Amino acid sequence: MQLIGILVIVAGFILKLDTIAVVLTAGVLTGFLGGMNIVEILDTLGSTFTTQRSMALFLLILPIIGLCERYGLKERATHLIQKLKGMSAGRIATLYLFIREIAIAAGVKLGQAEFVRPLIEPMAQGAAVSKYGTVDEKTEEDIKAMTAAADNLGNFFAQNIFVANSGVLLIVGTLEELGYQVDALSVANAAIPVAVIALIFGFIQNTLLDKKIAKRYAKKEGAK
Repeated sequence: MQLIGILVIVAGFILKLDTIAVVLTAGVLTGFLGGMNIVEILDTLGSTFTTQRSMALFLLILPIIGLCERYGLKERATHLIQKLKGMSAGRIATLYLFIREIAIAAGVKLGQAEFVRPLIEPMAQGAAVSKYGTVDEKTEEDIKAMTAAADNLGNFFAQNIFVANSGVLLIVGTLEELGYQVDALSVANAAIPVAVIALIFGFIQNTLLDKKIAKRYAKKEGAK
């Protein structure tokens, strides 16, 4: 029964309800089903929040991003990309994937909240608008998914290139416990081909989506 919180999260995301409200509701419900009282639940939520520095950092960044969007960051990003000829949503997503891999390999963390939502996704939308004149809801959702996927691919498959990454240290520690002598640099070197494959895969995926969107609008033009 404690796993019902997962169902609440899945249902909330499918229905596109407020993310924070859904997660908190799932947490409180899971606590109650696990035999915790309200004080214990609030204490757990509070202690978890204070120990997660990345969450606190996200909450500091979020209002800044909101202010930037309020005063035209999204519009300026869209306007900038519309001036560039030959750009498409897929090419922008692929370029960001490459930048994301380079950044995470150097130990610099970007992210969906800081870059994809306020910059990359509007730029990709702007490229589509510049090319087709208008963008329907289906295309908007495809572009959102494409840019978010670029961030996830770059982060997940290139993070172990950075030798001080926690994943690298975990791999080294686990292998040493099993009797295999490895060093962090060897693990990082082994992660480079994986990052290259992910970049190629992302390029192919984004190119196919570009063609899918182009075909969609070609059919619309033909139907007129």
